[in-house]
Amino acid sequence: MAVPNVKLNNGKQMPLVGFGLWKVNNDTCADQVYNAIKTGYRLFDGACDYGNEKEAGQGVKRAIDEGLVKREELFIVSKLWNSFHDKERVGPICKRQLADWGLEYFDLFIIHFPIALKYVDPSVRYPPGFFIEDNKTIELSKTSLETTYHAMEELYDAGLIRAIGISNYTGALILDVERYAKHLPQTLQIEHHPYLVQQDLIDLCHNRGIAVTAYSSFGPQSFLEMNMQSAQDTPLLMEHDVIKGIAAKHGKTPAQVLLRWSTQRNIAVIPKSNNQTRLAQNLDVCGFEMSEAELKSISALDKDLRFNNPTNYGFPIPIFS
Repeated sequence: MAVPNVKLNNGKQMPLVGFGLWKVNNDTCADQVYNAIKTGYRLFDGACDYGNEKEAGQGVKRAIDEGLVKREELFIVSKLWNSFHDKERVGPICKRQLADWGLEYFDLFIIHFPIALKYVDPSVRYPPGFFIEDNKTIELSKTSLETTYHAMEELYDAGLIRAIGISNYTGALILDVERYAKHLPQTLQIEHHPYLVQQDLIDLCHNRGIAVTAYSSFGPQSFLEMNMQSAQDTPLLMEHDVIKGIAAKHGKTPAQVLLRWSTQRNIAVIPKSNNQTRLAQNLDVCGFEMSEAELKSISALDKDLRFNNPTNYGFPIPIFS
């Protein structure tokens, strides 16, 4: 099935629907990536922190070797983790991640969080997470976001990455990036679902030609298995009467309605599934149109409720405060 692209501000084309690799198990990751490519997915959203980049790369290699797809037909995304923000660490870790994937370049490389943490050598722990060597202490780096961004621009100019992304940035940080960027970010990736709409932030980006990608499109669903209390206390979007009613009207699943709510508003999505039926359904979310009233009724569910916040995991880094 054909998936539309969004044109980035540097002329590159990014699929509007992709496959997210967060929480994909190492023992199934290669097969899931391979099968997703067979199903029609072309964008794969990974990260150092997910700990499955080698396996994801194995799935990509298998698909390419079998002639299912060419490298240039794929859009591979990875992310710079917090403990590699120091200027001298950005290039080496990007090259390591490329080697893990078995790639010569990333189509998009993203600053994962606007948090600079003290460097942890990969020989000590990889991926390193939030803690330093003792695995129980968090220590910030003195590196500024501007310094890290300029190091990302060096990767871009060298051709190791084809687009620069930022993630979990607020509007104030985006306005700040504008002041020093030689290359304006091509994308912003944020938590985005009907309980956390962030429309002002989305408008800010779209007005500046920065594409937006939503993660955790199903809201609390992604965080239940992490025993997050706020997720357990929140009604599931899949079971909400508004979502179910619109799904029934269009003959779609609640998941398809939640994803289409984003894509119809020109926001990319990166769901995942290891169920073949849902995998295909998640990709098929651009072929129907909801009315403006339906879109607004979904947006009206906004609670400004964020799940993917460091403080929700017990990390004392209140970046969204």
